[in-house]
Amino acid sequence: MSEAVFRDRSQAGQCLAQALAQHANRDDVIVFGLSRGGVPVAYEVAEKLHVPLDVMVVGKLGVPGYEELAMGAIASGGVQFVHEAVMQAMGVSRCALNKTVAAQSKKLQRREATSRGREGLPEVKDKNVILVDDGVATGSTVRAAVRALRHAEPRQIIIAVPVASAASFAMLKPFVDDFIALVVPAKFQAASQWYGNFPETSDADVRQWLVKAASRQPAGTVDPQ
Repeated sequence: MSEAVFRDRSQAGQCLAQALAQHANRDDVIVFGLSRGGVPVAYEVAEKLHVPLDVMVVGKLGVPGYEELAMGAIASGGVQFVHEAVMQAMGVSRCALNKTVAAQSKKLQRREATSRGREGLPEVKDKNVILVDDGVATGSTVRAAVRALRHAEPRQIIIAVPVASAASFAMLKPFVDDFIALVVPAKFQAASQWYGNFPETSDADVRQWLVKAASRQPAGTVDPQ
């Protein structure tokens, strides 16, 4: 296991904010934290840049019987991204995929209501969106999030993460306007290996981060009430 690069998600977010300094104090920028673990990282980014924070809720589509293995993901608005190669390798039928999508769609709606207090994205048309996660392994959830955001017609989408696998970096970079990763290791097993402290993040935690961010935002910015 590699030696930790970041103390925790908060410290990783502070480091990431330094790499995004050119976006500070702009009224056309909004930061989205990928729920759940990306939100505490995104909070620090939004705090340092003095821009609004919101949450992007994405549901992982786990292989039946091997739920930790992602065969894709879904996001707001019914957006899907499916790893066809994983489905084929694991022998997952289209029927099984559809059942998984239906179950995860219900969970996603509940998580949006719990985390943000409403369903759907805030207005991002013609804005510069910074999508933040605590790390990118396969890229499934981030790809689904990017697809959902594209439907909302932002000016730019920037992925910003403390650490990403080389494969996910290469896969995702063509689909966004910029991809900032502080660490892109040759060997990558999980985001947690790059953190000294990597606790689980709950929907209640996400809600608290959003409320905390909203309390310091000027009028006209996102309010997760």
